[in-house]
Amino acid sequence: MKQKSEKLYTAKQITSALIAFIFLLGMLCLYYGSSFVPALSRSDGEHDGTDPVLGGNIRDFDDLLEDQERNPEVPKSIPICDIKHSELIPCLDRNLIYQLKLKPNLTLMEHYERHCPPTERRFNCLIPPPIGYKIPIRWPESRDEVWKANIPHTHLAQEKSDQNWMVVNGEKINFPGGGTHFHDGANKYIVSLARMLKFPNDKLHNGGNIRNVLDVGCGVASFGAYLLSHSIIAMSIAPNDVHENQIQFALERGIPSTLGVLGTKRLPYPSRSFELAHCSRCRIDWLQRDGILLLELDRLLRPGGYFAYSSPEAYALDPENRRIWNAMHDLLRRMCWRVAVKKDQTVIWQKPLGNGCYLKRDPGTQPPLCSTGDDPDATWNVHMKACIAPYSAKMHKERGSGLVPWPKRLTAAPPRLQDIGVSPEQFHEDTNIWQFRVNEYWKQMKSVVRKNYFRNVMDMNSNLGGFGAALKDTDVWVMNVAPVNMSARLKIIYDRGLIGTVHDWCEAFSTYPRTFDLLHAWGVFSEIQEHGCSVEDLLIEMDRILRPDGFVIIRDKPLIINYIRKFVTALRWDRWLSEVEPRSDALSLSEERVLIARKKLWSEGVSAM
Repeated sequence: MKQKSEKLYTAKQITSALIAFIFLLGMLCLYYGSSFVPALSRSDGEHDGTDPVLGGNIRDFDDLLEDQERNPEVPKSIPICDIKHSELIPCLDRNLIYQLKLKPNLTLMEHYERHCPPTERRFNCLIPPPIGYKIPIRWPESRDEVWKANIPHTHLAQEKSDQNWMVVNGEKINFPGGGTHFHDGANKYIVSLARMLKFPNDKLHNGGNIRNVLDVGCGVASFGAYLLSHSIIAMSIAPNDVHENQIQFALERGIPSTLGVLGTKRLPYPSRSFELAHCSRCRIDWLQRDGILLLELDRLLRPGGYFAYSSPEAYALDPENRRIWNAMHDLLRRMCWRVAVKKDQTVIWQKPLGNGCYLKRDPGTQPPLCSTGDDPDATWNVHMKACIAPYSAKMHKERGSGLVPWPKRLTAAPPRLQDIGVSPEQFHEDTNIWQFRVNEYWKQMKSVVRKNYFRNVMDMNSNLGGFGAALKDTDVWVMNVAPVNMSARLKIIYDRGLIGTVHDWCEAFSTYPRTFDLLHAWGVFSEIQEHGCSVEDLLIEMDRILRPDGFVIIRDKPLIINYIRKFVTALRWDRWLSEVEPRSDALSLSEERVLIARKKLWSEGVSAM
């Protein structure tokens, strides 16, 4: 009996020792596991030590300060630019043209095209907001009013006072919806265009077949603003010309728009991207250089696309305007366009559906067809060409783009996928992956993001447009950016009924400071590093175009994320940060991490350069 008790006692001791050993081993695993996977999450609320949504351990913001102490190559602060640079656009800075003694051709509008500063002339400082700047008014109210302090320029209100562009009203600037050609409002004008074309129910979207519009010389983009309620999205473009800040007003209102000019280079959009081009009193000489600007519109319009033109040349009876009209009509006839309808002060032309008319032209007819070696989708720093880009054999055979109406086209596999070697199955998988990823982003930010928080969104590496498509149920618009080496994929963006542009992220983007509410950068930093460009320069550029209270979502390799995280305090971004290791999927760049940070509003108590 005694022997049996001793054996039982010994067994209990062994069991207790094993339990203690397992507990100790578990604690060690927990400790070292958190060290090797240092997930960072910090918000304005209180936490119990773990990320409340995706898991992961909390690291205090002070850890970032310690990172800086251990990494002297990371600056503790980045200087503030002088307040006179509060609206700086580095690659559209006309002062740079004078400083570098460039001699652009003013007649050809080269001074409104991109001229980027060399590395030694870059402003390596943070752009300050103007004095009195306020967090922008949220959409949809912003369509009709903005804070005057945010864009303290009121000369357009006086210059266009008879055209209802904008009205100064105390601390705000109001936008009645007028324009140079539609003093009574853009909505009535849009309906009148639909009636001219005899579209069903006076709807310009024509049953979802007109979705993408190019508005040239758009003013403050009221035409594009009111198209949105018609399920049409416009890329509204205008140069930074004598009507300075017109695009800045448009972006502050939350309207899709960008700085651009019909000068010497192709617009950064792929061929066959728009169903309708629009020019209302845009004062463009369409006949210059053998009609090269009309030929650029021809490149951009889809088969059967329209060009709505409202200008004195179309209706005035004086000899000079009659001469211009006759010459323009003759040029477009030789381009195989036809007058679809002409009424009062507006004419609407239509492109052919196929190549048949081109092939029937007399030999030597001008303008010629482009050579077979010309790529109509090549746009980055590519000069315009005075030739007609014929349709592909597939488009010619089908006599159209083959796109389904909006909104089905957002998720339907477009025919041009085969041009870039992507199957419909891969396309749908990409769409599903991005829907999951975006859902996870929102979970990560839900504690600090309110309704209608975002309006102007940029996807800095848009791929097939999955990120933008995943936002379909939110009231945002997305500027989808295709890096130069992926520019062939931008046509898929447009075929989905979205908009975007081509850009090289080693350079500054063509927009005003404080433009976007959300920047999404997937693999962008890894890409620019491979090209020998600076991570710091891109972070400063992102800060320039991001609105105060705006967010960045950076998805990249762990080493890149670790490096970027060290710049957060130098950029003066605030104390809300979240870093997680996302679930691996078919698009993952080997191992990835996601860093989300928020930019705060600062203006006082900072010293400028």
